[in-house]
Amino acid sequence: MKEKNAVFTSRIVPYIYLSPTLIILIVFLFYPAWKSIILSMYRSNLFLGTRKFIGLENLKSLFTGPLAPGFLQVLAQTVIFSILVVALSLFISLFLAVQASKDIRGARIYRVLLIWPFALSPAIAATIALFMFNPEVGIVNALTGLSIRWLDSPVPTFFLTVGIAVWKNLGYSIVFYLAALQSLPKSPLEAANIDGATMMQRFWLVTYPLLSPTTFFLLFTNLIYSFFDSFAIIDMLTRGGPVGPGPLLDNEGITTTLMYKVYLDGFGGSSNMGFAAAEGVVLMVLVGIAALFQFRFLAKRVHYEG
Repeated sequence: MKEKNAVFTSRIVPYIYLSPTLIILIVFLFYPAWKSIILSMYRSNLFLGTRKFIGLENLKSLFTGPLAPGFLQVLAQTVIFSILVVALSLFISLFLAVQASKDIRGARIYRVLLIWPFALSPAIAATIALFMFNPEVGIVNALTGLSIRWLDSPVPTFFLTVGIAVWKNLGYSIVFYLAALQSLPKSPLEAANIDGATMMQRFWLVTYPLLSPTTFFLLFTNLIYSFFDSFAIIDMLTRGGPVGPGPLLDNEGITTTLMYKVYLDGFGGSSNMGFAAAEGVVLMVLVGIAALFQFRFLAKRVHYEG
């Protein structure tokens, strides 16, 4: 008996199925984004309750005037921070996943130990780092014999923050790479082995292209993590500081990212919600550009065939 094609008999049925997702997107994504765009056109103080329409003046102030150097520094720091976090996360997690996928004694224990940092909240991960890298009683300086003040010097603080952000999210990427490695088709690897390909050639010419869908997915999720989910790590570890060396890095704290600056300007001393909303709009545009670049150019390198 010929199987009947599954089609919707009414135009409204697909929207009924989609309604839970659409409601969540509208309430928690589209509506807040729209309100942020509207708020960016006002000079608004959260605590005083004042609000005045000023058009695009907030956006203009981000790139011109006395506040522009600090914002441009934060924008550059955000891009550098995100690139480092994403690149290191993908490279290290892939390397560890390949090692953990090998059939060795105690492999399950190693996999659990590699994944468990992801179960920690960002605040707990930052608190652990605070104790470990404390210059007086921290275990890092005690074991290495160094006397580095990790959270007082701008350059060590920046790279320490990057390292903690990478370590916190490694488990997430490792899980996906492990699952992808264990589900790879055997025939291409066996054919490459018969053809005399070396281990590195088999990895880069066969295994890595087959992992491209997973890498494509993790690239975007790690990018979102670096933009938004690293907020708690920065807040607990450095609170955006310390101020970097001049003249280019002395306007804001060296670990202040765009997301953290939105928080400081919106809920800090000035409580300028309109200015913070304008920074949020720039952050949305930045994420949109990154997503467009990924889906427009990098998607062509993804291979779904086995």
